[in-house]
Amino acid sequence: MIHSLAVKLTLSFLLIGVIGAILVALLIGLRTRFEFDRFLSLRDQEAISQTLVEYYSSHTSWEGIGDSLADDPRTAFYSRRITLLNADRTVLLGGRTYHVGDHISDAELAGSQPISVSSHVVGYVLVPQIDRFVRSSTENHPLPEMAFLERVAWAAAISAGVAALMALVLGSLLARTLTRPVRELTAATQAMAAGKLDQQVRVRSRDEIGQLAASFNRMTSDLAQASHARRQMTADLAHDLRTPLTILRGYTEGLKDGRITGSATLYGVMHSEVEHLRHLVEDLRVLSLADAGELPLSRRAIDPSALIERAGLAYIVQAEQSGIALHVTPVSDLPSILVDTDRMTQVLNNLVSNALRHTTHGAISLSVGLRDSHVFLRVSDTGNGIAPEDLPHIFDRFYRADKARQRDDSGASGLGLAIAKAIVDAHAGTIVVESTLGQGTTFTIALPSMS
Repeated sequence: MIHSLAVKLTLSFLLIGVIGAILVALLIGLRTRFEFDRFLSLRDQEAISQTLVEYYSSHTSWEGIGDSLADDPRTAFYSRRITLLNADRTVLLGGRTYHVGDHISDAELAGSQPISVSSHVVGYVLVPQIDRFVRSSTENHPLPEMAFLERVAWAAAISAGVAALMALVLGSLLARTLTRPVRELTAATQAMAAGKLDQQVRVRSRDEIGQLAASFNRMTSDLAQASHARRQMTADLAHDLRTPLTILRGYTEGLKDGRITGSATLYGVMHSEVEHLRHLVEDLRVLSLADAGELPLSRRAIDPSALIERAGLAYIVQAEQSGIALHVTPVSDLPSILVDTDRMTQVLNNLVSNALRHTTHGAISLSVGLRDSHVFLRVSDTGNGIAPEDLPHIFDRFYRADKARQRDDSGASGLGLAIAKAIVDAHAGTIVVESTLGQGTTFTIALPSMS
């Protein structure tokens, strides 16, 4: 059994080429022989008719015609093959088909050549097609016509052989060209099965195989990135869990051994660590529900301006204490949006909280707008901004621009923006970020309007 696609294609092309060449050679040979036989028969029939006319004109009868034809080199070959009839259709020379004295019917006379002398029909002649093999075997040397046919046959055979060879070469080249990317894809998939996910293949064309290679490259790139993100998330999750657990363990061991005396301050610290763990677990639960498409949403129609006003009121005091101006710019007559208000408030609160954390002076602005049947919610600040290399990863889980990944005083888990994106996606919306390092950042949420 043949398992190689290249071999299968090569053999298929070769078979098609050989069959095509043989058929072409056969048809050309048959047609050439048929037409050549027809030409020779017509030519010889004219020559024989002229000889018979001359004989009848000089003898005024057909007596002795058989011996005369046999003695003439031009007609000796046909002397025993032609059928000669007199004027009343009686056979004088029967050839190999009729007997002398037979009477020919109108149907049998259809292919005959009339012999006319002085405008009177004195007989009819039937000349059969040339029996090439008999004719050439009865002579010492083949006739030029027969040699011509042999050369035509050889030319057709050589042409068929050359065509088959070309089909083999071209088929082999084409098969290798088609199967090379398939072999590369096979090797890459085998490497992926062995755990090497960062496989890339060369895109050699723009056809379906080239598109397959490009899709494969995108898939492996996404898989490698997802695998790296999964490993990084596991490490980050272990880090974020380890810190509060270490603190709680230290305090509980001290209380158990009597080295530490319980106090309101101590219990407050322990409670804050427990709350951090609870928030982290809850954030992970929300993300897992969003990944499974099962995030519960209680949607209702709401004025988008009410959402930003609610977020502004929640952080106005904290902004004043930090010396940051908090501007809320509502717009009247905007179409309502169908959202889960608690979830969307959670998104806006996260964006405003991040803006306050990274803004030391200036202002934070919350605004709304409408474009192309989508309502836009924007949160802008004049803070530190985000480095260009960090922007593509800003919504990744546990991603922090601080590569040390130390938890800040707010207890942020690094999941806030990932959760915000998951919630917005669940509302069939989009969230994008624009930032300039040292000048500020703008988050824009686009949600379908109800208009």
